[in-house]
Amino acid sequence: MLVKYCNAACQRNHWATHKRDCKLRAAKLRAAKLRNEALFKDPPAKEDCPICFLPIPVALLSCASLPFATISAVPIYNLAIANQELATDAMETYYPCCGKSICGGCVHSFRKSGNDGKCPFCNSNRGGKTDKENVEEIMKRVAANDAVAMGMLAAHYNQGLGGVQQDHIKAIELFTKSAELGCSKAHGSLSDIYRKGGYLKKAKFHFEAAAMAGNEEARCNLALLDANSGNMEQAIKHWTIAASAGSYNAMDNLIALFEDNVVSRESINTTLTAYNNSCAEMRSEARDACINEKLLDQGYDTL
Repeated sequence: MLVKYCNAACQRNHWATHKRDCKLRAAKLRAAKLRNEALFKDPPAKEDCPICFLPIPVALLSCASLPFATISAVPIYNLAIANQELATDAMETYYPCCGKSICGGCVHSFRKSGNDGKCPFCNSNRGGKTDKENVEEIMKRVAANDAVAMGMLAAHYNQGLGGVQQDHIKAIELFTKSAELGCSKAHGSLSDIYRKGGYLKKAKFHFEAAAMAGNEEARCNLALLDANSGNMEQAIKHWTIAASAGSYNAMDNLIALFEDNVVSRESINTTLTAYNNSCAEMRSEARDACINEKLLDQGYDTL
């Protein structure tokens, strides 16, 4: 629609000169539309802990037993701000001995029952292993195409952990393969690497992939990118999906927008209900005990 023609014959004659570009442009527009539709679909359900069968949250504090969020307050968000050292802690622990990810509540309960140093799933001894032995165990899982183990080994190469020589190229290769096998955390790690390196287009691609896989932190990052670029409508969509899945950060942002009359009362009420229900599904006494232990270790008051 960028050119005007004197008649249909002239238009047909010109088609050969721009056919390839127009078809390519149309294909890109279709692909972008399909990706955008996929981006705003309901994300998959969280993985359940194989022991307690409760959904495992992305962040430790997301499952803290606190009063439910209201239009005036998000208690878990306030707790996270007051305890920033724990706000990014994960609630799951991966065991390369059996390739299982287990929630912190089950790890805590198993340890308190006198099984310190053992895997809560397969009961194998974990204590006393050297960094070299741990890395060798992870490598065995990598050889078995374990996506989570690949992400862990990539993190070792990226930061030079566990006696592994730092190698950013190797780290990116492993993160990429882990992401291709379906690990949303690997997408998140790639996003951080590319963002720090100034490759914002690649960073956004991996944020989107992580968000579609159910990672609320990645979706909140997308919301911020959209909000900063002036696309508030799309940012609100991201925060709504993330809050409905239990993201206290997204819920707090939506409440702030509601107070500024950007989000309607009907919308905030619906999202609050979904957020509170999601949080309720993730709570347990064992997980609270795990959180309280960490709070005490940091010198903070318990829940």
